[in-house]
Amino acid sequence: MIEEHFARGDSFLHRRDPRGKIIAALCYTTTIALLHSFTAVSVALAFSLTLLLSARLCASKVCKRMLMVNGFTFFLWLTLPLTYGGEHFHKLGFIALSHDGVLLAAMITLKTNAIILAIVALITTTSIADIGSGLDRLGFPKKICFLLLYSYRYIFVIYQEYMRLLRAARMRSFSPGTNLHTYKTFAYLFGMTLVKSYNRSQRVHQAMILRGFNGRLVSLHRYRFENADVFFVILMFLVNISIMYLGFVY
Repeated sequence: MIEEHFARGDSFLHRRDPRGKIIAALCYTTTIALLHSFTAVSVALAFSLTLLLSARLCASKVCKRMLMVNGFTFFLWLTLPLTYGGEHFHKLGFIALSHDGVLLAAMITLKTNAIILAIVALITTTSIADIGSGLDRLGFPKKICFLLLYSYRYIFVIYQEYMRLLRAARMRSFSPGTNLHTYKTFAYLFGMTLVKSYNRSQRVHQAMILRGFNGRLVSLHRYRFENADVFFVILMFLVNISIMYLGFVY
């Protein structure tokens, strides 16, 4: 289930307009992804940590998410130094560690952590509803905005429908195992979930039309760019320029 733990708060980043945070996150993460300098990436990682501290999020929950992300980079450290090729700086029998492979794994690790920390600080401090409304006001295609909002809204309904079908199967003495009957039962469960989800979507669409839905996204929240939002966007722009300059110089 999707929970918005980080969207609840009263920090400087929580109070910022979602449109400014979306633009800042897109530009900042793109800049980090294009860097090739360890100095620039290290500075970007330090600034991402600063953003995270300013958001005043729960440290334990952030650490859990970062551990999950770094679980993937851990496999890069196991494979790239052994398979990348190039100059070898250490040999142990038939095992040779590639110098270029170690540098590439280190670069990917720094970039990954800098980008994820920035996304946690800038995007997860905004609710999904505000992100969808912000994307709509920034001129993103309405179908993408509707897909984001309604997927988030009804993923819980689909999950509850699946759990209801699973409980019904268990009440009929269904016990999963590694056999053909189990595979067929789960296939029927997934199929029925899709059918019921489609029927629910038709009813929801009819209810929206009855309530005057005309394809326009209307939000109850009124967005207003304040002086603090302008300052935040300008600050992020200057940080992007500075990091790109470091990437060219070093």
